[in-house]
Amino acid sequence: MKIDLHSHTLVSDGALSPSELISRAVSQGVDVLAITDHDSIGAYDVLGDLAAYPIKIIPGIEFSTQWRGVGIHVVGLNLDLKVPSILRGVASQEKARQSRAVLIAEKLNKAGLSVDLEQVGVLANGSNIGRPHFAQHLVELGCIKDVATAFKKYLGNGKVGDVKQGWAELPQIIKWITDCGGTAVVAHPLKYKLTRSKLSILLDDFIEVGGRGVEVVSGQQSADKTQMLAKL
Repeated sequence: MKIDLHSHTLVSDGALSPSELISRAVSQGVDVLAITDHDSIGAYDVLGDLAAYPIKIIPGIEFSTQWRGVGIHVVGLNLDLKVPSILRGVASQEKARQSRAVLIAEKLNKAGLSVDLEQVGVLANGSNIGRPHFAQHLVELGCIKDVATAFKKYLGNGKVGDVKQGWAELPQIIKWITDCGGTAVVAHPLKYKLTRSKLSILLDDFIEVGGRGVEVVSGQQSADKTQMLAKL
């Protein structure tokens, strides 16, 4: 079987609408798909009855939070989207994203960039604004050559546009997920640039507050890294 438990749509920073994403997955032979937009379950508002699609769709989300000062992401899978706790969680994170977007724009402008937050919102297509939308805006302004450079210079971890404050704490994130019957998973652990020992501590802390999984394969990665994560 082909299974993809981490994907995004235009509701956050993906390139396709929810229905287009499902069609793409079907065309690629995917059997099981979880749509896990950043801090949003908006994709499911437009999809309707999930049982009507030709592949199994697992309701999910990707929450942003912090662990010991490091920004991390937690994927929630198998969510009951009707439970009030997940709706409260989404509302809280959306409010945090709005405040974060304002702060990122202020920081980038102080750094000498002419960022127009309203235009960034247009690029987000009415959805939650994220760093990829700022990166796209900087490319369109001609400040940098591509999105990768935008993250390397301004938006990546530790850079001026990397704003971590405002997110709900990790225990609260996991509670939102588990209260609606979901499973909490550490997303793309290699992206946090942690040593193996620190990554092990992260997983210990994650398990202690109710986390139950970690992404062993995320995007393109070498076999030795996959093996290391599988052992952890």
